[in-house]
Parts: sequence; C-alpha cells; structure tokens
Amino acid sequence: MAIQNVRLDSDGDSPSAAAKSTSLATAVATAPDRLGALASVGELAVANLAAGALLSVQDLHVHFPINRGFIVQRTVGHIRAVNGVSFHVNPGETLGIVGESGSGKTTVVRAVIQLERPTSGSVFFQGEQLVGAPSEVLRDARRDMSMVFQDPYGSLNPRMRAGNIVGEPLKAHRVFETDDEYRERVGELFQMVGLHPGVASRYPHQFSGGQRQRIAIARALAANPQLVLLDEPVSALDVSIQAQVINLLEDLQDEHDLAFIFVAHDLSVVRHTAHRTAVMYLGKIVEMADGDEIYENPLHPYTQALLSAAPMPDPVTERKRERIVLTGDIPSPANPPSGCVFRTRCPIAISDCAEIVPRMRSTGSLTKRHEVACIRAEF
Repeated sequence: MAIQNVRLDSDGDSPSAAAKSTSLATAVATAPDRLGALASVGELAVANLAAGALLSVQDLHVHFPINRGFIVQRTVGHIRAVNGVSFHVNPGETLGIVGESGSGKTTVVRAVIQLERPTSGSVFFQGEQLVGAPSEVLRDARRDMSMVFQDPYGSLNPRMRAGNIVGEPLKAHRVFETDDEYRERVGELFQMVGLHPGVASRYPHQFSGGQRQRIAIARALAANPQLVLLDEPVSALDVSIQAQVINLLEDLQDEHDLAFIFVAHDLSVVRHTAHRTAVMYLGKIVEMADGDEIYENPLHPYTQALLSAAPMPDPVTERKRERIVLTGDIPSPANPPSGCVFRTRCPIAISDCAEIVPRMRSTGSLTKRHEVACIRAEF
C-alpha cells in the first residue's frame, strides 16, 4: 500500500513538532494498518528521531555559490550539490549510499558532520541540532561522530608519525589525562585494526594503501564514536585488500555496536555491508529500501540501470541478461532539469516527467520499507 506524501514544517525543535514526532513514532509502533496516514522520508525522519534514531537528517540542502568577477565578485548561480535529502540512521545500523560521481554522496556525509555547512535543512545527532550550532556543540558531537575519507594517503598528515595521527583525537577531545593512558589507548587502536603497535613510529608513506586505511579507521575509532561516516573507504584499494577492510569494519561494528554511513560506487560492496540502501542522483535520493529489497526488486529506472551495469559472477547469466544503457552524462547541478532530474536520461520518461517533481512514495511493510521517487514506478 502506498504511503501518502506530506511535507513537514522545518521547525523540528518546537513543542508542537516534538509532540507530532512522538505521535508518529507511536503510530509506527502500534498502528500498522494506518500507514496511509504517515508521510514519506521527511516526516519519518522526525518520527524515527522520537523512536530513538541516532541520526536524523531532514530536507538537507547544500548549495555552493558560483561567483564572477575579480575585484567585485557577484553571485550568478548556485551548484545544488544536495537538494532535499532526508534519512535516518539507527544505533548499530549501516546505511549505504550509492550513485554516480557527482550525485552528491560525499557532500551529504560532509554536511552531516558539518565539514560543509548546509544551506538549509536539519541534522539531528543524538537529539542535538547541528545545523547552525556553535563550535562547542559541534566539538562534542564530533567526539561521538567521526569520518574515514576516500583517499587513505591524502587524509593522513605526511609529516606526522602514525601513532601521533591515531592519537590526535584523544588529545583534541582530552579523553585521557596521563601519558601512560594515552600510549596504551594508541596501542589498543593499532591492535584493533590489525596492525602491530610497533609501527606507530613510521610515517604514512612507509605503509601500503590498505595499512594507511587501517590507520585512518583507527583514528576514526579513537574517541569511541557511535557513528562513523565512511566516504568510499575501499574504492582506492585492491579487491583482496577491500575484503580485509570490509571484514574489519563489520567486526568492529559487531564488537562496539557502531553505526555506519557507507558511501560507495560498488553495489556489491554496499549489499554486503548495508542494512538499508539509498540511491542518489543529482543531489536527491531517488530510492531507498531495507536489506536486499532494492537489489531484488528495484523500482526506479536509475536503480535498475545501476544494477544492470554491475557484473555477474556467473558468465552464463551475464551473457543472457539485458543491459540498460543510459545515454548522456549526469546533468550539471548548476542547471538541473525541471520536474524529475533523471528524465533526460530515463528510458521510460513521459511528458509529465518534465512538469511533476516526484516525491518519495512508500510500499512494503513496517519490517521491510521501500520508497521510490518516480511517478511511473509500479508497486
């Protein structure tokens, strides 16, 4: 049964909004036959916050100005890198985000941790609003939320020894009071990611790519965070090293009850690691589903094209299946298409797609949600 789409007010921290989110959470828990009264992603983000979500993002926008002129600069447009994204992450859960280069995946996670300041929208972490928050609030939040960057070499200071890199968050957040406690914790972190503590005196260039990424993971875990943002953490590594890093992340998640946001291009990697998967295109989430649902029953034509492009291990199946080839490149986020942003490359687009902005519609049940933004998607 499709869920009606209803917009929320942006004032998420008002008493009325809090009461509304509480009633929504109660409805989710106690009234599955009244799902038609609930909204899609945006409203559910608030409902899940009341129900105990670790992170709740609602209607997030990140726009970068386009300036012209040397002496007197003027803004002539905006790059709409993220354009109305909403989702939530529960404790101990992995949310996978996939999409082409330029779809806004990295900007989303950078905006969550406030490395990129959002233009508008809400980011609630442990019930605290981070958008527009003072530096003291952000410092406290970043103790419980860390990030592993895509480039395992560029994200490490080449002038610092590995031990100092891993221990830097401990000093920044003043986790330990004595030097002995600090050194003991650094040694534990190296062992946690499968490295010998004796290598702490080496510099980043003396490690392999996989080892450097393990150091970056150790640094991210230093202050015992609850949420780790993983921006394509294995894309620059060999396949065998990818498997080692992924298995390491899964072991650490099970051991420490960590929540992950896992950004990747490789759908097979995301399927292996994520509890839920979101597909992004040109700054928007076009489809989101639980578990294997999005791989077994893709509803959006963009998701179907991405899955058809992923190679199959069985050569017989690979030769028989039909490949969906998208024409053209992803449009410029400075001038996105009207209506559905995917319509210029969509094989099933109709004239209404240029006029109607599709909103997320929901199908499935409380235990297996599936949401898609396409007016032609059939449930």
